[in-house]
Amino acid sequence: MRTHNESVNSQFDSQANAYLSSAVHAQGDDLKAAGDYVAQHIAPTGVGLDLGCGAGHLSFALAPALAKVVAADASPGMLEVVEKAAAQRGFSHIETVQTMVESLPLADASFDVVATRYSAHHWGDVPAALSEARRVLKPGGVLLVIDVLGYENPLVDTHFQTIELLRDTSHVRDYAETEWQRMLADAGFTIEGTQAWPVRLEFSSWVERMRTPELNVQAIRALQNVAPKQVHEALHYEDEGSFTMITGLFCCRGVA
Repeated sequence: MRTHNESVNSQFDSQANAYLSSAVHAQGDDLKAAGDYVAQHIAPTGVGLDLGCGAGHLSFALAPALAKVVAADASPGMLEVVEKAAAQRGFSHIETVQTMVESLPLADASFDVVATRYSAHHWGDVPAALSEARRVLKPGGVLLVIDVLGYENPLVDTHFQTIELLRDTSHVRDYAETEWQRMLADAGFTIEGTQAWPVRLEFSSWVERMRTPELNVQAIRALQNVAPKQVHEALHYEDEGSFTMITGLFCCRGVA
């Protein structure tokens, strides 16, 4: 029986190139917003850390505004893709490190910005990871959290978390905005601003990207078909299974 961390690596290692080319991950208003925020609030000499970098899209968005970016991920396959893609884009100042987010092999107060995108819903211990982010962040530094948002309505949220888990067994939880507010405050951060965007997920590419077993695909479709009206309306279910989620961005600083 595998640990959760082993499951995560197994899911993503061989799919790294698929995430590099995925339209959902490679583009989005959130990437521009994150890049703009860092350019406005961090000096060009700043150093950034991308936690759970995946295929590196957030690192690439922050790189033009910073002197150095460290892309951190547990998956060696993802890091290999980041290194190649960074070289192709001319980002020689992007470095990689293989690590779990809950125990970073990095010095205290060594980064001007710590950021993460579409990764936290795989983390086994979000409070521990946020504590590490606070530890390695310089006083006055910026934390950016971008992730899929869960739903405050328990009925909608239960359906959403279930189809996420059926599609990807490394999924832990998409946290609702109020959950993020509590976890960030507990970790010693104050939220300076938030933004949110709807993101449509085309069903076929959504399950193919994760190589979801056919039995699980059928279970997702069965659950969608019997979902009550509130769920259909909140997730904007379409006839073939496509739906719309919400991506949230939290711009934070450490409490003095």
